[in-house]
Amino acid sequence: MELTDSTTTLILAGGAGERLRPLTEHRAKPAVSFGGKYRIIDFVLSNCLHSRLRRIFALPQYEPVSLEGHLNSWSRIFSTEMGEYLQILSPRSQADHALEPYDGTADAVLQNIKYLIRERPEYVLILAGDQIYKMDYRELIAFHHERKADLTIAAAQVDSESAKRSGVIEAGEKQKVVGFEEKPENPKSSLVSMSVYVFSFKMLIEELEADAKDPRSKHDFGKNIIPKMLGKRRGIFVFPLIDKETQKPGYWRDLGTTESYHEASMDLCSVKPEFNLYDENWFWRTTIRQLPPAKTVFRSEVKESIICEGCVIDDAGIYRSILSPEVTVGRGVSISNSIIMRGVKIGDGARINKAIIDKENVIPAGSIIEAGAMRYDGEYTVTPSGIVAIGRKEDSLDSD
Repeated sequence: MELTDSTTTLILAGGAGERLRPLTEHRAKPAVSFGGKYRIIDFVLSNCLHSRLRRIFALPQYEPVSLEGHLNSWSRIFSTEMGEYLQILSPRSQADHALEPYDGTADAVLQNIKYLIRERPEYVLILAGDQIYKMDYRELIAFHHERKADLTIAAAQVDSESAKRSGVIEAGEKQKVVGFEEKPENPKSSLVSMSVYVFSFKMLIEELEADAKDPRSKHDFGKNIIPKMLGKRRGIFVFPLIDKETQKPGYWRDLGTTESYHEASMDLCSVKPEFNLYDENWFWRTTIRQLPPAKTVFRSEVKESIICEGCVIDDAGIYRSILSPEVTVGRGVSISNSIIMRGVKIGDGARINKAIIDKENVIPAGSIIEAGAMRYDGEYTVTPSGIVAIGRKEDSLDSD
């Protein structure tokens, strides 16, 4: 029997993504588009499929409706007759999106512990649903099993500024964790938690129940569970993310800000992007309705760009940009360094540079969407680095 047969997966998909607004104004961060046709959560789910993990619970929280339809479409590829499932565990309150149904990541798991008890797994794999990376979780689980660990944390190498926003890990001999600090001012290491954990099931229950009794706890894995386990000298190990082809630290992005989202998206347009959407041995899956092929007419010019199905481009110039499905582009339009989401209509003569335009917006003819030169009557925000972001129209909220 494979180790994956005795593993149950939990995807924490409740991220509000406050620093990614207006893209997360009406949707959870895992539901945000990335790479044109995908959503952020698709990359974690695809990793699960490649890793033969087909018993998955997904825990939405913030704006759960923005994810539930998409996850329901994903669930159709799982065979219930073979004991497979992708089951959505909705939060206990959906009446007000400002409410916090769970007190923290650990509380989210504890509130749904009955589903894990029903499965009686040997191991529990806990994943964040709002990150971009490639990982074969079978290797992570095997690493945990071989070391007879209580907890194994997958980790990525980042720069010092990024480390200040993460859980920083200090590793000793044989990759045993000897120190952990959440969002330190002065990081002692460049190795940070990916919020990807493998727990031995009995240890997970023991630690969650103990934490629930602590009135001072925030009931969070990074802030409370891991430091407490270190204090008890539990067997905690770190599993660094490594690119198999280069043997260098692997690609991992949290996309926590508009700037990081834009930067990661623009990298996809590069001749040799850091993250490969076209890996024949590790395809990325999503759910999308059938659409006709993309089409360009007259003398359109497209360079270093991703153009998704259903797009129609009429005599325009598109440079280093991503067009999601069903975008229509009028005559004389110039689009550069931008992300255009599903169903956006761009009128003749518009100029768009370094922008993110959310789905189903209509950009009038002659508009200029560019920091410092705006000619547009609708609402928008501009980041300190000059990225213009236009959020969703209210009348498009019924279909995410």
